Amino acid sequence: MSELPPRTTLKRWLVTTNHKDVGILYIVTALFFLLFGGIMALLFRVQLWQPGGLGILDGMEYNQAVTSHGLLMVFWFLSPIATGFANYFVPLQIGANDLAFPRLNAMSYWFYLFSGVLFAISYFQGHTFAGGWTMYAPLNVPMYTTAMEAAIGGNAAILATILFVLSVTIGTVNFLTTIHRSRAEGLGLWNMPLFTWSWLLTVWMMLFAFSALLAALLLQLSDRLLLTQYMATDEGSSLLWAHLFWFFGHPEVYIVFFPALGIMFETFQTFTGRRLVGRKWVIIAMVLVAVQSFLVWMHHMFLTTINLEIKTLYMATTIGISLPFDLMVFSLIYTMVKGRVRFTTPFLYAMGALVLFILGGITGVFLGAVVLDYEFRGTYWVVAHFHYVMVSGVTALVGGLYYWWPKLSGKMYDETLGKLSFAIYFVGFNLLYFPMFLAWETPRRVFEYPESYQLYHQSATVGAFVFALSFLLTFYTLGKSWFTGPTAPNNPWKFSRTAEWAIPSPPPLENWDGRPSYASGRLEFVDDAAADGGVVTADVEQEQHADHASIWPFGIGIGVFVLFLGLSGITPYLVNFAEARGHSVPGTGAEPNIAYPLIAVLGVAILGYTLFEYGRERFNAPDMAIAERWPFGGVGTTKLGVWFFIASDVIVFGAAIGAFVFLRLHTGWENWETIPPSSTVGLINTYVLLTSSFTVVLALVMAERENKRGLLASLGATLLLGLTFLGVKGWEWSYEFSHGIYWFTNLHDSVYFVTTGLHALHVIFGLLIAGFMIYRVASVDAYLEDHRPVEFFGLYWHFVDIVWVFLFPLFYLM
Repeated sequence: MSELPPRTTLKRWLVTTNHKDVGILYIVTALFFLLFGGIMALLFRVQLWQPGGLGILDGMEYNQAVTSHGLLMVFWFLSPIATGFANYFVPLQIGANDLAFPRLNAMSYWFYLFSGVLFAISYFQGHTFAGGWTMYAPLNVPMYTTAMEAAIGGNAAILATILFVLSVTIGTVNFLTTIHRSRAEGLGLWNMPLFTWSWLLTVWMMLFAFSALLAALLLQLSDRLLLTQYMATDEGSSLLWAHLFWFFGHPEVYIVFFPALGIMFETFQTFTGRRLVGRKWVIIAMVLVAVQSFLVWMHHMFLTTINLEIKTLYMATTIGISLPFDLMVFSLIYTMVKGRVRFTTPFLYAMGALVLFILGGITGVFLGAVVLDYEFRGTYWVVAHFHYVMVSGVTALVGGLYYWWPKLSGKMYDETLGKLSFAIYFVGFNLLYFPMFLAWETPRRVFEYPESYQLYHQSATVGAFVFALSFLLTFYTLGKSWFTGPTAPNNPWKFSRTAEWAIPSPPPLENWDGRPSYASGRLEFVDDAAADGGVVTADVEQEQHADHASIWPFGIGIGVFVLFLGLSGITPYLVNFAEARGHSVPGTGAEPNIAYPLIAVLGVAILGYTLFEYGRERFNAPDMAIAERWPFGGVGTTKLGVWFFIASDVIVFGAAIGAFVFLRLHTGWENWETIPPSSTVGLINTYVLLTSSFTVVLALVMAERENKRGLLASLGATLLLGLTFLGVKGWEWSYEFSHGIYWFTNLHDSVYFVTTGLHALHVIFGLLIAGFMIYRVASVDAYLEDHRPVEFFGLYWHFVDIVWVFLFPLFYLM
């Protein structure tokens, strides 16, 4: 399926892989989740109208509303709306035809959408997760929060978050590959537009930060679904969660804010009529922040038992990371001072974002000091500071929506309504969040507070409704523009200079009439056919027939959604299994529901079929014939994508192995119980996997020689060796089960089974790929003319083998 139906049909939006369509889907869906999370906020703000609560929510409902608001805004609104802008405009700004992997781009969106649908369903499964958006241990496991009969909704919420993280990972790999390999001729990294620069650094942070979150969520999910004990013991569990979560959580602040910062740079340049002051140093400052963001996570843990020397070190790094932001703020101010400002709606939002961010940054300095953090942590001072920083990013993103609206829609909006929406927004924002600084002694996540703070909380509640009104006015302004607005020119902004303004509004499906080039120092469109004397080269001919439609990303999204929905309800079965073996599970009471296992089986069937058809589909997404590819010019597009994926998986396994090392050190290295029955078993499996790496290399050699029989034999040997590994592992586990050792018995057992089980799951994925490749070779002689897929599979398989080389000594020899 390659031809796209018209935009007026539902089918178009189900099958499209075009980056602009996917961008629109992201933006519209993110705005829906903004409304969802906003309603949650209005609910608990009304509850806070008076001390002790107004009575519209009980304690658990209040916790659900607060938790849902945080999760929806941070995960399902802030990052996805920026992803929508990036989907639409980054390929245009760098002169690319599309993202490197269009089908994966569509799959990323469907994972995102269905993750939000699954989160919404969790409300109807008892109740949703209620342990706060930071999901602190041990409150993130059912036995410490609610009875088991209400835990299924919490399971669904965690599964939804995992599905969202999978969406982010797919998208991150796609954007990194695209920006590094699909820039127009002459467009070096230094010369990329600042929004693209901000997004490049954002996805680099996403690659590692969300991988750490995925590992943390998998450990938490194993506790919830399988009854393991990572987060439910007093052997360092809560500190482990804090390390894993905040290794993600602090970069997440910049992941959210950097795209907004990029929009601020673009709008300041456009509406002051001058180049950003100190552009080179601003880029360097952003790079420094991106690197430092992973080195300051522990300042969120000043109230833990970490020694004072470490806390002092992290206090210094926290102050240090603010210095590059000082440079960026002064750059924006000087750009405004030296230019001729035009106070359009996008500029007002961008300037408002700068003002709010400065206030948020100043109040954050207090939290960077260990002594003051002891006083402010867990209070409304943190809530106010957090929102002045994060929602200042929202301010710039709304400005971006106005800035790019003419390009997205082809229509101009009413400038008066736009400015009115900003005025209401700015007043509502400060009326909502500034009183929280004055009522700072209110503990966060509770609705009881001293009567002396009632006026502040009532002001904040009024501000919340004023703030919400500004969004409604924005939706009205843009909706009115869509139906009755005047037609937008290609470039409605006098001093905008990025490439998206050089083409029609909205852009055509194929983006460009000619090939974009910066070889002359400015944007030009080159006619390659004319340059070749009227002869169209094979590469250009192929690019003109790139595919834009596939139903299988949507189908895979359906399959994963159904599978995860089914998995959310299997906990009662595991509870019964554990209790039958003498293991008590606190907070039980739910009866098993046969519908959930059946739904999970259905999900596996749908997923298996759609993945199979996805692999068989002939989908043409050619590389750009001429492009800037530094520093990865010698690496193919798909190979680079595989390397990025493996880099993210390194963090997942690193976090899982790091959790084992942390817990073992916390318990006492020599006090840790050895679980496997014999090191000989592990040694046998080590030899088996190392041999399988050799057969994969042999398969690549056979493919290069176009030896079909040799290729089938080598892949078949790899498959058999992988099955042997799983068979030995299965025997080992059954031996442990027969001696009363299960994954839920104690922390030591949990760590062993989960870590080796995560590796075994990767082996299973590899065997499924190997099996599919054998089918393709046998049926259509695949990989003989193009052996690269065998090489890519080999990279993954070697990585899995290397992980086992680390696991073997850790669990079998130490």
